[in-house]
Amino acid sequence: MTGDDLPRLRPVADHALLVDLASVRDEAAAARVRALDAALAADPAPGQVEVVPALVNLLIDFDPCVADHATVAAHVRGLLSAPPVAPPPPVVHAVPFCPDPPFAPDLEEVARRTGLSPGGVIAALTAAEYRVTMFGFAPGYAYLAGTPAAIALDRKPAPRRDVPAGSVIVAGAQALITALTMPTGWWVLGRSPFALTTGDPARPYVLAVGDVVRFHRIPAAAMPGGAA
Repeated sequence: MTGDDLPRLRPVADHALLVDLASVRDEAAAARVRALDAALAADPAPGQVEVVPALVNLLIDFDPCVADHATVAAHVRGLLSAPPVAPPPPVVHAVPFCPDPPFAPDLEEVARRTGLSPGGVIAALTAAEYRVTMFGFAPGYAYLAGTPAAIALDRKPAPRRDVPAGSVIVAGAQALITALTMPTGWWVLGRSPFALTTGDPARPYVLAVGDVVRFHRIPAAAMPGGAA
């Protein structure tokens, strides 16, 4: 896909339309995705059921008994040709995390690979500002862009099993707070007591695409149950 193809609208099954807005993942692409997401919230497409923003595109799920691909595509083209709708201001979330043993099993290895001290790794993590770019992989998994280059490592060669929910993990330029206990090939740098879910089916997750996350260190004694 090239820039000349964009925006590009593609049917997905009989009930969804994928709107490609960029070919390179960057802040400009994210802004375009957020703008269309806001426009669809203000003026939904016919039969619109759900809108799923991602890194460079956005999926519109619709009721095929109400609309078809052509109808939804025409609506989207109208929104794209109109002045952009400003997305809501981002919510800034202060997220506590503990990088002390046993919550940060990969901290020493990340320090060794990056040439930083363990404290330097933590300082880099907490100095950065992260933007929620999309949800994926598992419920509540909010992908965070903004991991500093100093600690941006490729995924581990082999995943770690049974990584607890609430773990703060990084890989490449992304970070994430795990929502479930499961294996991961990302680097585990701490654990957070931050609640990711709301209990409200209408808005199940605390974080939203476009929100800002800032990590701050807490001691093991501040974790639920203390050091575990």
